[in-house]
Amino acid sequence: MDVGLQMVFTSYGWDDIGDGQVWDEEIKLARLADELGFDVLWSVEHHFNDYSFCPDNLQLMSYLAPITRADLGTAAVILPWQDPLRVAEKVAVLDHLSGGRVRLGVGRGLARREFAAFRTVMDESRERFDEAAAMIVAGLRTGFMEGNGKYYPQPRVELRPRPRHAIDGRIYAVASSDDSVVSAARLGARMVMFADRPWPLRLPAIERHRQLFLEQHGVVAPPPLTADFCVCTPGMDGAEDLARKHMGLFVHSNYEHYELLGEHFAQVRGYDSYAKKVEVARQVGIPGMIEGFMQAAVWGTPERILRQFEARRAMLGEFELCTSFRFGGTPYDVAERSLRLFATEVMPVLQSWKKGAESKAAE
Repeated sequence: MDVGLQMVFTSYGWDDIGDGQVWDEEIKLARLADELGFDVLWSVEHHFNDYSFCPDNLQLMSYLAPITRADLGTAAVILPWQDPLRVAEKVAVLDHLSGGRVRLGVGRGLARREFAAFRTVMDESRERFDEAAAMIVAGLRTGFMEGNGKYYPQPRVELRPRPRHAIDGRIYAVASSDDSVVSAARLGARMVMFADRPWPLRLPAIERHRQLFLEQHGVVAPPPLTADFCVCTPGMDGAEDLARKHMGLFVHSNYEHYELLGEHFAQVRGYDSYAKKVEVARQVGIPGMIEGFMQAAVWGTPERILRQFEARRAMLGEFELCTSFRFGGTPYDVAERSLRLFATEVMPVLQSWKKGAESKAAE
């Protein structure tokens, strides 16, 4: 499988850390991951708060393009906050500069506070995403952008520089809700799912995406991308406590940033799945949600982590991976040791799965 590093850019969980230090250390980890052989560098898009602050992941990847050899992924560009023509132009430029290494992940956003700051409303996010995503993908395929939709009426215009590399197979879409699964399949995108709940709960959505993808495109859906969080340790002594500390802080930051115990999801179009998640959270409480997160993410020794991935593969089938090692107040030295150990003892096995699948397909 392809193995990537997920860049989060968070200061949540630290008592005293500046934004510059967060960025410097996250980029340091990304360059180290590239040197150690990771296949892809992925970055989120978030704004304004300690939870995460990478306001332009395409700009970030333009910086990383000449100093790395890995593919460059966005997980994701949040389309309701962007002009689709500008997104297509920036992707075309980045793909030109990187020699076709872009993996374009797109999403529609979830945090009410971010929508408010961009003077947009969550009620429109589904329609805006679907309209913009179709325009962007068509533009990157054909070299021309146009649209006559409700939100983005776009006169036909040529993208310059013209796209040089076929974008097919390099489109990803975050699909954490039922209607986002449908949108991802319609777009012909690989689905992106975050490791925030046990994988058996994710399986129905993955199977639904596969079904819709085959029906709409006549080919088997590509493997999904699972966005993970990892604490990799040489032994099990203290490993669970370390993982629970930082994964627990991340869960707290998640609930705070997205207001996941709020009432508003039940009143916003297209966010029914999150209203249901709120009800589950109220039933099990934050400790129960942390426990679910601990079951979905990976932690412990390389051997234990490999067993977790083997179990996930047996359940989901083939998948791609992007993993964060720095979240929830994880000190830089802990994140670096975890990343190095993972790269040495876990990643070669995971990457051999891809080679094995390719060899089997060629027989």
